Amino acid sequence: MNYDLEMQKQLEKITPGTKLFLHACCAPCSSAVLERLGNIFTISIFYYNPNITEKAEYDKRVAEIKKFIAKFKTKYPISLIEGNYEPEKFFAIAKNLENEQERGKRCYKCYKLRLEETAKVAEELGFPYFATTLTLSPYKNSDWLNEIGEGLNYNTTYLYSDFKKYNGYKRSIELSKEYDLYRQNYCGCIYSKKRD
Repeated sequence: MNYDLEMQKQLEKITPGTKLFLHACCAPCSSAVLERLGNIFTISIFYYNPNITEKAEYDKRVAEIKKFIAKFKTKYPISLIEGNYEPEKFFAIAKNLENEQERGKRCYKCYKLRLEETAKVAEELGFPYFATTLTLSPYKNSDWLNEIGEGLNYNTTYLYSDFKKYNGYKRSIELSKEYDLYRQNYCGCIYSKKRD
């Protein structure tokens, strides 16, 4: 399925300024996504990443998102909601998958953990749509992410995406340079860091 095309179909039906609950992993990935959607939606970024093993790294990434949205201008406002820091939940889903290759079963479960919490909180807060910035990365499986998002059973609608299309990842690199954003070189978990 062409998930970018599916998103375009969804966007045609959206009233400008509709609220979107956007899961974000970091400022660089958020940058190009906010540029693309910030003039369509009123966005609340949801920073929920229990996969980030080190608290200092977790805090550094959320600080960079705050820095970016304080400077970046869009038609509709952007706010930030921090989820709970719950690395124990990541380690629970990663149990017995510690030696999996990157982009394998452990990553699938990690995507599901983060997207499920995003959908749950989106429903609790009354957001009609939720999405994730994770599809921007060429290192993430967009098919899996969209299948998970679509399959979640909450009272909120998943916004399909493949944000790496139209040079989205390249644009995130450009915006990172322009706004002097910290770009990490691993996803966040201890297993991805060991492989670098």
